[in-house]
Amino acid sequence: MRADHFDQPTNPYHYVLHCIGGKWKMTILHEIYTHGSIRFNQTLKILPISEKVFSQQLRELVESGLIRRISYDTVPPKVEYVLTPSGEQLIPALDILYIWSIRRMNDLEIPIDANAFTVHKSGKYVDALRDIMEANNFWPDIEHQSSGEVGQASGEDR
Repeated sequence: MRADHFDQPTNPYHYVLHCIGGKWKMTILHEIYTHGSIRFNQTLKILPISEKVFSQQLRELVESGLIRRISYDTVPPKVEYVLTPSGEQLIPALDILYIWSIRRMNDLEIPIDANAFTVHKSGKYVDALRDIMEANNFWPDIEHQSSGEVGQASGEDR
C-alpha cells in the first residue's frame, strides 16, 4: 500500500508496520545502511531469501520512501538501492529495536543466532550488548583489545 492510500486517519503503529513490517525489511535497511548501497544479485547471494520475496520487499521499501532505486544506463544494467533521508532517520530506531530484541531473547533464554553479531559488529552494538556477547562467546570477526574494549577486525564503523 502506497502512502497516498492513507486517506483516513491512521494509527501511527499501523503505519510504521506498513513501512517496516515484513520478515526482511529491517534486515534490508540494515544492509543498505552498513554498506552504503546494495545490489540485487549480490545481496540475494548473502541473504537466505527468495528472489520473489526480496524483490517485493525492495519494491515496498521504495514505495514507503525509505529507500531509493538507482538505475544506471550501462551494459549490463546496474541497479543499486540506497537509503533516503527518511530511511536514514529510521536507523537509530531500528538499532534500539535490535538491541531490545537481543536483550529480551537473552532474558527469555531464546537461542540467539551468532550470525546476528556478525552483521551487527559496530561499536554501538558491542557497547550495548557486550555482556550478552561475552556470556555467549559471540565474538565473530571482532578483535579483543588488551584494554578490555572490543574493536572491529573489518574496520567497518557504520
